[in-house]
Amino acid sequence: MHAHRRAARPLTGVLALTLPALLASCVADHPRTTPTDGADPVPVQVDAARDELAGLAAAAQDRHFTATYAFAPPAGPSRTVTWTNANDGGWRVDLPGWGRGGTVDVSLAGTSDGLFQCALPSTARVRQAGCVRLGDTDDAVPRRLDPRVQHPFTDWLEVLTDREAPLAVSPATPPAGVTGRCYAVDSTAASMNAPLDEGVYCFGEDGTPVAVRATLGSLTLTGRPGPPPATVELAAAVTEGEPVDPDGTS
Repeated sequence: MHAHRRAARPLTGVLALTLPALLASCVADHPRTTPTDGADPVPVQVDAARDELAGLAAAAQDRHFTATYAFAPPAGPSRTVTWTNANDGGWRVDLPGWGRGGTVDVSLAGTSDGLFQCALPSTARVRQAGCVRLGDTDDAVPRRLDPRVQHPFTDWLEVLTDREAPLAVSPATPPAGVTGRCYAVDSTAASMNAPLDEGVYCFGEDGTPVAVRATLGSLTLTGRPGPPPATVELAAAVTEGEPVDPDGTS
């Protein structure tokens, strides 16, 4: 019995010597993930940019004004579009030369009565000006009839305010001639149907959209925004005709 006790003492001593070494080895194999220098500015900066952009987009949703924008599409000539956001929440965008291969001026409007496309007379369209109802106010514009220039002022603002949307946001340098706060926006979703165009979005301090550089082309505010109307007026009376295609003969 005494012999067993004497044999246990050397083993205890060995454990006392080897355990600290084993623990130190485990710590070395699994280093701390917390940076020792206390600095990791990129995630903080990106998170702050997401918050700033969400705040500006929320302010843009509350802005009511009329303004003109220089629009440079990916293909075709540049033109000036007019955006109107009325006090009652209705909106309208006028886009010269969008229909029938650039020969017909159109406007797209969303009001409490629905979603409308209006076509104006031109040398290629001798018919009287008329508007066609495309659907209810909250309906999406059919893809073949969608000029897309309205999205940065309407549904894409909802995406930019949504902190759960699959987006990566970082500060961006304003394009030449643009005064405002700009952000590069990328989609993090592995889907063909991104919630908005990736690109650069710029806003004034009051939330006015001042520039967009995206797949749809570029939009740049020209001049100072004017006051909004109380409600949006359509460019013509509503008819039972067919909407105008960008490339078709309707």
